Amino acid sequence: MKKRILYYTQAICLFLTLIVIISGCKSTKRVGTVAAGGVKQESEFFTSLKEQALSYNTLSARLNVNLDLPNKNLSSRVDLKMIKDSIIHLSVVPLLGFEVFRIELTPENVLVIDRLNKRYVNDNYEKLRSQTPIAFNFYNLQALFTNHIFIPGEKDFSPDEYNRFTLLQEGPVAEIRIRDDMDILYAFTADGEEKILSTRISDSSYIYHLDWNYSDFRMVEAQTFPMLMDIKVLENETSKGGIQIGFSRVQLNEALRIDSSIPSKYTKVSLDSILKSLTKNL
Repeated sequence: MKKRILYYTQAICLFLTLIVIISGCKSTKRVGTVAAGGVKQESEFFTSLKEQALSYNTLSARLNVNLDLPNKNLSSRVDLKMIKDSIIHLSVVPLLGFEVFRIELTPENVLVIDRLNKRYVNDNYEKLRSQTPIAFNFYNLQALFTNHIFIPGEKDFSPDEYNRFTLLQEGPVAEIRIRDDMDILYAFTADGEEKILSTRISDSSYIYHLDWNYSDFRMVEAQTFPMLMDIKVLENETSKGGIQIGFSRVQLNEALRIDSSIPSKYTKVSLDSILKSLTKNL
């Protein structure tokens, strides 16, 4: 199971790679979290949860990212572009506006361009799935980036599937739980306005966890969005590293141009080789 959690971490490092938190645009309005005011019917709760979720076709943002690993801390600017259900594009631009690393994810493929070492990966997920047969997929990662709840391994869910979740409404926040076929637990917390505050992914032994926490909610084009995301990998509740993401310049539903070209002189390498190199740093 430890290997599977490491692959979760490696995947997120590939999707983000580098990361200090900024407060976001000063013109945006800060939105507080609200304690739960009472128990709601499940249908009412999940309907509100869906209504509160960010609605978008495209999303672009400037990210300030801090990657915190044992004996190593790296920070960089990352430009994010997303086309819903189609592509997540991350461009790492640490120096003078020049891209040094690019990551593009689609529902089927991952493209990584390493400009410093003039190499690239262009591969599908089948090999990774054969090594770690977890349900987590592109759509679930998209949901994490956009503060949505999800069903492991699926693209979306309908009201008919609300009963697949276990809803606990005790205390100031509600908790929504669901397990996949490998008994990995996905636990989401939401405030009294059904804003998602955190997602925790835990193995069946409850030793290893991946926490994705949301804060600094602000108004973005009349919708609430968390400008800070804090991602941690834990073993027995002790942090083994993490990523902090600060969002700014968030824009929704604008036409996006994404360049997926690969320089002809770059060397193709395997996704597995990059994952192995990341494992050595975790």
